[in-house]
Amino acid sequence: MLMRTDPFRELDRLTQQLLGTPGTWSRPSTMPMDAYREGDEYVIALDLPGVGREAIDIDVERNMLTVRAERRPVVKADDVQMELSERPLGVFSRQLVLADTLDTERITADYDAGVLTLRIPIAERAKPRKIAIGEQSPRQISG
Repeated sequence: MLMRTDPFRELDRLTQQLLGTPGTWSRPSTMPMDAYREGDEYVIALDLPGVGREAIDIDVERNMLTVRAERRPVVKADDVQMELSERPLGVFSRQLVLADTLDTERITADYDAGVLTLRIPIAERAKPRKIAIGEQSPRQISG
């Protein structure tokens, strides 16, 4: 139902984790996701802990689904001295090519407990259906 657009994205994600480099708008970090079919819907769940609802942007252009989010550092008082900072900051992005069998006009999105859940209905034309066999009237042979 969907396809990753960049086979080297996972390598970039691992490199960013090891080097601790934050994502930028020109080179965003990836976000972990699960994708599965549930009945007549395709479900995509993306982990975005600590990201505010207003910092998430979801776009669909033709069959390309793009999810972008940004987690900024929390503003601290002047007298605070950071001892440890392991939570990733910056821009996160994921692009997926959706199959033609999905109805991109009716995508819904929910955000709860740091998980963005997208539900994409299977298009009516892609659902299995029975084909009725019609009756033919007998033909006369003329000659």
